[in-house]
Amino acid sequence: MKQGLLWRIRAVSILVIVFALILVSKLYLVQIVHGNDYTQRADHQYVRPDQQIFNRGTVYFQNRDGSLYSAATIKSGLTLAISPKLLPNPTDAYAKINALVPIPQDAFMAKATKPNDSYEELVKQLPVDKGPSLLSLKIPGLSVSKENWRVYPGGSLASHTLGLVGYKGDNLAGRYGLESYYESTLKRDDSTAYVNFFAEMFSNIDQTLTKGTSLEGDIVSSIEPNVQGYLEKELAGVESTWQSDMTGGIIIDPVSGEIYAMAVNPTFDPNNPQDQKSSAIFSNPLVENDYEVGSIVKALTMAAGLDSQAITEATTYDDTGCITLNSKKICNYDGKARGVIPMQQILNQSLNVGASFVALKMGTTTFASYMKNYGFGEKTGIDLPNETSGLIDNLKSSRQVEYATASFGQGIAVTPIEVARAFSSLANGGTLPFPHVVKQINYDVGFSKTISYPTGRRVIQATTSKRITDMLVKVVDQALLNGSAKLQHYS
Repeated sequence: MKQGLLWRIRAVSILVIVFALILVSKLYLVQIVHGNDYTQRADHQYVRPDQQIFNRGTVYFQNRDGSLYSAATIKSGLTLAISPKLLPNPTDAYAKINALVPIPQDAFMAKATKPNDSYEELVKQLPVDKGPSLLSLKIPGLSVSKENWRVYPGGSLASHTLGLVGYKGDNLAGRYGLESYYESTLKRDDSTAYVNFFAEMFSNIDQTLTKGTSLEGDIVSSIEPNVQGYLEKELAGVESTWQSDMTGGIIIDPVSGEIYAMAVNPTFDPNNPQDQKSSAIFSNPLVENDYEVGSIVKALTMAAGLDSQAITEATTYDDTGCITLNSKKICNYDGKARGVIPMQQILNQSLNVGASFVALKMGTTTFASYMKNYGFGEKTGIDLPNETSGLIDNLKSSRQVEYATASFGQGIAVTPIEVARAFSSLANGGTLPFPHVVKQINYDVGFSKTISYPTGRRVIQATTSKRITDMLVKVVDQALLNGSAKLQHYS
């Protein structure tokens, strides 16, 4: 008898504990997870019955000290509207409304005098503190409703990386940049804010915790706002000096693949996308377009030559100024011969004939293999939309001239992000990193996920990485503008 009573007490205790855990979990979901949604419901006096208030997750930049900076967030305000058919005296109504919110009289009367019209918006994005005074007017037909809208506190800062929010059909959604790529994380399902509390509390807790809303959250990017601002300033200076149609730049951590800055000039302000004459400016050419990138490929060619043991730093060749391959003439930029010179001078003087020598010394098959292994002709997998891959069909040719021109960046076209990834392998010990912009997701259900990326494939040996780095240091510290480009305190 006593044993049975003891078991019943234990069973009741277990049920009480389970109920308490469910209750605490549900309270956590309501107060913490959906707290912002229910706060919006508390503003019911500003919400029309048929209104769905726009909501969306936040995108953050991260400063060097780890502090966060809102790059894309939500701002709240009010929309002032009237129902002309319910407005008893438009002239009197205008005088009262205009005293609180200045409105051009002609515009007001044009809307207020429309017969049988039930709804006309007068002013959008009013400060919230205007609401009580407008409602106190008690004008029939006057309505004040809450609205949210997307704002970008940094203006045009990193606009091509962030993207913007615009209409897809009848719904607002991410367009371009991170806003588009992480749409499933940033979007919000308004219906989750209006679930009956008690019905939800006694629902299956597993379903509650694992339904689609658990994937919603805020994203923390690797963009460092001070670095981004510096890069954009420098690009604007380049554009001003050279009147370029487009200037772009990427600053990447060659080891982790984190993008600290990515910028394109001309830029745009995602707060005012309607100011742009063409939507083409919203796309990111550093990811979506490919180019003949020219002489910077010589460093990759040199690294491949060293790694394949086709050459060493001490190797020399006779630079004749021009060579002819498959009836095509290839020359140095100035057409001048340099005579017998070592490999370092190919980089110091940016010699096309020298790069061709290195590529052909390797052999066309080996050279093409290295270029492909650098990631040319394939997508990097960066977390930005509409990435394209480079065009390297010339590396399938049977003609030597195609490989020679590719050795100095002509005849093949690659994306700037492909180039940034390839160059990272020269600096990080020889592996391809995974370029990425987002480093962490803070989910609405209360936990965070740090995104990890695997180590990429090895393209050159670590010793080769050291050797090519030493050669490139000499280019900047000794050869470039006779050493005047060297940075004090830095190599």
